[in-house]
Amino acid sequence: MDKNRIEGAAKQAKGAIKDAAGKVTGDQALQMEGKADKAEGKTQNAVGGAKDKVRDATGQH
Repeated sequence: MDKNRIEGAAKQAKGAIKDAAGKVTGDQALQMEGKADKAEGKTQNAVGGAKDKVRDATGQH
């Protein structure tokens, strides 16, 4: 598994926590920061998934 997938999943989790905390406290800036972290994490996770597919297709592990 590519490190980007792991880091991306961690960013998504961190973003979800910030987003939820922002909703609960009414802090729109924290909520938006959380949404941005989640989006960045999804992108990073997708990059890692693409790298994994290339690695699998070429037989490199």
